[in-house]
Amino acid sequence: MGKLIKNHWARLIVLTAAIYQIAAALSCIFWPKIFFDFLTTNLNPAITPIPFLQILNLLLGLLALCWEYPVKYFAFPDTAMHRSIEARLAVYPLSSLASLLLYQGTNPGIYYLLGMGVYFWGFSEGEVVCGEPWALPRRRRGSCRSTAVV
Repeated sequence: MGKLIKNHWARLIVLTAAIYQIAAALSCIFWPKIFFDFLTTNLNPAITPIPFLQILNLLLGLLALCWEYPVKYFAFPDTAMHRSIEARLAVYPLSSLASLLLYQGTNPGIYYLLGMGVYFWGFSEGEVVCGEPWALPRRRRGSCRSTAVV
């Protein structure tokens, strides 16, 4: 049986969150609502006269979509930015926060948190993201040898 490649699983989760975040941002342009509207109305200027938060969510969703599914000539495949799990763990909390502020974007915010957890799990186990999307990491020579002394 194969081994679970956590960065591929996290990529699918974040792709789902990005598509959902784009849909939530477009929906919120027509029906603006802050998630914490029942507590305070101080955040309403971020969405009502000019849709700052909606545009920010749209841009962050497009960034995550291009980052996780890099199409040639459109995004940045096989670059250090694409292969960096640390950069993802730095940017996706901002995407999650921006998404959680919108009423329509609570689910993608939770998906981003789940995807960050899986990315961190893979990062802590030493996984690397390959330069080509959906490629399997190559084994290093000698990694299958036993190091136990008999």
